[in-house]
Amino acid sequence: MIDWRSPGASIGKYAMPPPDRSRPPAASAPGRNEPRIDADELLEEILEWVRIESPSHDAEAVNRMVDHVESAMRPLTTRVDRTPGRDGYGDLLSARSEWGGDGPGILVLSHLDTVHPIGTIDEVLRVRREGDRVYGPGIYDMKGGACLAWYAFRHLVRTGRETPLPITFLFVPEEEVGSPTSRAIIETAARAARYVLVTEPARDGGRIVTARKGVAIFEMTATGRPSHAGVRHQDGRSAIREMARQILRLEDMTDYERGVTVNVGVVAGGTGSNVVPAECRAEIDMRVPNAEVGEEMCARVLGLTAFDAEVGVEVTGGMNRPPYEKGPGIEALFKHAQGLAEEIGFALDDVKTGGGSDGNFTAALGTPTLDGLGVDGHGAHSHDEHLLLSSLEPRARLLLRLFETLE
Repeated sequence: MIDWRSPGASIGKYAMPPPDRSRPPAASAPGRNEPRIDADELLEEILEWVRIESPSHDAEAVNRMVDHVESAMRPLTTRVDRTPGRDGYGDLLSARSEWGGDGPGILVLSHLDTVHPIGTIDEVLRVRREGDRVYGPGIYDMKGGACLAWYAFRHLVRTGRETPLPITFLFVPEEEVGSPTSRAIIETAARAARYVLVTEPARDGGRIVTARKGVAIFEMTATGRPSHAGVRHQDGRSAIREMARQILRLEDMTDYERGVTVNVGVVAGGTGSNVVPAECRAEIDMRVPNAEVGEEMCARVLGLTAFDAEVGVEVTGGMNRPPYEKGPGIEALFKHAQGLAEEIGFALDDVKTGGGSDGNFTAALGTPTLDGLGVDGHGAHSHDEHLLLSSLEPRARLLLRLFETLE
């Protein structure tokens, strides 16, 4: 067992006095038996989640993660449900507090899948601690945050407290690929909620997210005519040549001032260097700042036609995640969280980000949504992915106080 209590001390914006290690990890001050929030205890829990690798497209691996979380939730509430996965994805897990009845409450939204393939933990991203940083696949995005919310909920249960509103958890199996099988369930739960708290990782040094760009996904296919590249080159019509011109057209739609980006991320085509290519396909990602611009840009992409009249071009797709815009309800919820953070002892700011999350779905429905409530750290989707140990206790306290004070 690695001793996560050394080396290094908490540093940065979350710096707190060193804890008194003379008392047991789950005990509070002398004379009281109430469990306390303990960063080391919490880290051990997070690492249990991280060690179960769960890439989105591996349903069996994701379900091992779902099994683990289900076993962690069942001692806390009997109201646990598991929806079987479909289309090659894992199961969706939901749980609701015993208190608060069946009325609108707090929806806590987390995902259990990661982008890292099986074996990452044994090779390029081993679990380790370096000072305030703790590394591991998915530890920042977002097993740290998902576990953080579970830990805050467990703290309520084991201290015998209830909250003004019921709390519902949704653990999603395929957020990293757009939540294709979970979206309807997420939206149904959001319509029945008063608030949504998303445990995606914090941004830019601890900021929470109050707005996100919308995400559109397209696929373009070009169909030309094959011919021998040396003998009858003139008879061919190159799908790759057509696609190259389309790629430049698409990339030129990027407009940083308007907040629009277009990225052609995958291109595939052709059968051999001596054959004029008859087919080529491309996958396109577009980010937009709001619904109006999204509608305009989707129409532009879907309306693209071929440069070469003898090559067919087809574009399919559209908005995958609607824009998440900061309205009055979100502003009020953020101000509430900001005040709680100040009471706890750290400054909380917000940010708009280009990345999408399941919070896009809930915010677009008008349910006040706070995102980025997970752990602070850096390196999502990279081999540098890590959380900051110093962020665990204060951010767990923030979630706990949100549970306790939202009405």
